[in-house]
Order: sequence, then C-alpha cells, then structure tokens
Amino acid sequence: MSNIPGDLLYTEEHEYVKSTADADVVQIGITDYAQDQLGDVVYVELPKVGDDFGRMDVFGTIEAVKAVSELFSPLGGKVVAINTRLDKEPALVNTDPYGDGWMIKLRVAKPSDREQLLGPDEYKGHIGE
Repeated sequence: MSNIPGDLLYTEEHEYVKSTADADVVQIGITDYAQDQLGDVVYVELPKVGDDFGRMDVFGTIEAVKAVSELFSPLGGKVVAINTRLDKEPALVNTDPYGDGWMIKLRVAKPSDREQLLGPDEYKGHIGE
C-alpha cells in the first residue's frame, strides 16, 4: 500500500503538491506510488530556476530502470528552487519522495488552480487503493 500523506494535493499523473512556509510557493515531486511503479530512479532532469510553466506543462523527465517518464507541473508558475541533490542522488526519489526527494519549488501564478487537484482520498481512489 502506498504512502499518501493527508496534507498534500495530487495529480492523476502522480505528482504531488506540498505547501511551504511561503503561502505562494509549493514543493512538487512524484508520489510514493509513482516511484514504486517506476522502480529504481537513475536520473532526474529538472528545469532551471526562473523557468515558467503552465498547469500540466512538462517540467522535466525522470529515468528509471524500467522507463523514462515526463514530469508534469500540477500548477502554473515560476520555478524558484530545484533540488540539486538529485543530480548526484536520484535515488532520493525512491527513498524519500515527500522529503529529500522533492524536485522543484514553484511560485504559483493562479492559486485557484489548486481546486483542480485531487485530495488524498480521491488520489487513493485513482490508484485503486
């Protein structure tokens, strides 16, 4: 059974959105379910700080032993931080997807876009748990 924290929002494409101390900035990564489905992560390609993305734009790729997948931005906004540790330690996505394995921090352009995301119970239903 996947770890699905109750304080996060989710996409059907298996990204999560986590609030930060700054109400306008969110942390984004892939869910525990997604990392489990991918298998061992060997490479993560992330955007540059300052890049802008619309909701559901591709912001990077994740390469695992089983597959290469695109990463989708759950919300529109500007990248304010990237997790540079993933350059040397991509396996953090497997071991701690909601903590040290985060991918980007985004300054959200339209807070109302959050309404289009799934809550924890909806995400559990989406993945059949």
